[in-house]
Parts: sequence; structure tokens; C-alpha cells
Amino acid sequence: MMQLANYLFFTTQCEAALSFYTECGLGQVTVLMRHGDLDIPLPDEAMAGKVMHARFEGPGVLFFASDNHDAEPMRGSSHILILDDRARTRELFSKLAAGGRVTTPLATQPWGSFYGKLTDKFGVQWMLDCLA
Repeated sequence: MMQLANYLFFTTQCEAALSFYTECGLGQVTVLMRHGDLDIPLPDEAMAGKVMHARFEGPGVLFFASDNHDAEPMRGSSHILILDDRARTRELFSKLAAGGRVTTPLATQPWGSFYGKLTDKFGVQWMLDCLA
């Protein structure tokens, strides 16, 4: 078996981002470890208590995330959610866009998909594509 899953790196806002994704209805955190737990040396004292590793899961959704003192800004990658219900697509797009920036408004595109793209308030890019 093989499955591709993204790993999101934040500097200090991982927990807030994961809470936001839970509120949006994408799923929930199923594993959470903090910097300073498990007797693993801290990379930096400011990281104490921040998320060292998290697993986030929901129906059709799996990704991992953590706070890292040397994280680089998100770029060059995007989560794409493939949906089959336009009402759910609109709702989720609206929730993820709150406080972020819409780069392609949600609409029927020339290739036929109901599609939109945004960068959320944590800098993560999302594409929502509904084929219905």
C-alpha cells in the first residue's frame, strides 16, 4: 500500500491552524505531541509546548503538521479537495477563505469543474474542485 500525505510546517501557529481546520469541518487531530515532551531536547526554548508532530484526519483527508523554529513560508504546493456536492464546496470554500485570500473565485471553470483556489489565514493554499 502507498498513500501520499502532506506535512505542513508552521513556525508557531500549528495548533491554531489545526483548530481552524477542525472548525471548517475537515476532520480532527488524532495524534498530537508537543516540543518538550518525551524527553526529546528542544530545538529552541521558545518552542516549548508548541506542536512537535500532529496527525489530522477526516473523511478523505489526511495530513501531518508541526511547528518548527526554522520553518519556511508555505509555497509551491497546494491541498486539493475533490468534492461531489456544490453546496458543501461553497460552504467549505467560504470557511477556509475566512481571513485569507481568494486567488481564483469559486465558479464553473472553462474545463467544466466548479473550482476555486485560496490561501488561508495561515498561508496554506487550497484548491476545491467539484465535478458535480
